[in-house]
Amino acid sequence: MEGLLDKRIKFLEETANRIRQDIIKMLLEAKSGHSAGPLGMADIFTAFYFHILNHNPKKPSWPDRDRLVLSNGHICPVLYATLARAGYFPLEELKTLRKLGSRLQGHPHRKALPGLETTSGPLGSGISQAIGIALAGKLDSKKYRVYCLTSDGEHQEGNTWEAVMFAGKHRLNNLIVVVDRNNIQIDGDTEEVMPLEPFREKYEAFNWHVIEINGHYFEDIVDAVLEAQVIHEKPTVIIAHTTPGKGVSFMENDYKWHGIPPNAEQARVALKELEAIGRKIHGG
Repeated sequence: MEGLLDKRIKFLEETANRIRQDIIKMLLEAKSGHSAGPLGMADIFTAFYFHILNHNPKKPSWPDRDRLVLSNGHICPVLYATLARAGYFPLEELKTLRKLGSRLQGHPHRKALPGLETTSGPLGSGISQAIGIALAGKLDSKKYRVYCLTSDGEHQEGNTWEAVMFAGKHRLNNLIVVVDRNNIQIDGDTEEVMPLEPFREKYEAFNWHVIEINGHYFEDIVDAVLEAQVIHEKPTVIIAHTTPGKGVSFMENDYKWHGIPPNAEQARVALKELEAIGRKIHGG
């Protein structure tokens, strides 16, 4: 993986904006689902699937592919939209989100779609799943890397920290965790519901290399992964500070949008704002 040139950054920005529009359209069609988290993670998913990951949409089961595990499965609209944009399945299928018989369920089902590595739903289990894949890679002398995307809220669960402790003990340098540090959860702000700070120091205490970034700057995202890839003595966690509801002004930083979709009028306003951002990116 290489660093970013200006032309590449513009392409990633345009792609992330299209994915955000996809998310709004999907949620409107489904009339259920989560808004804030998927919008907030669009830049990170875009960076991974269009620049960072060693993967092949035409060969989704390629043994030497990098693995991306989504722990907080409720933000799957952004995963589905990104996979479709990357060529894993047709874009038209995004309209079937959460519908009866759809491959695009409210939480990812591993065998339903190409490109899914795990089934996710119960929060707090993703890092453990990623550890199993990383250990298997070590045992098989594989060079692939395992990336686990998690929420900050699920770090309120004890099994998350058991996994963090285990990975630190076994020095799983082929494991990179990205935490969506958006500071919200379904009942309010994380620091009011169950404080996580000092967050960085917790990971460091369990023998992890810690990097903190702005999760909306593609240079930060790519540079952090490049740094993580040369850390050989321990696993790495990237704490990505993001804005929930990113790109839609009335959703940004409002925890109430954690688990609800927009109605028709709200979707119209959201798409208008995102289209304006897209024109600015294209014109810039």
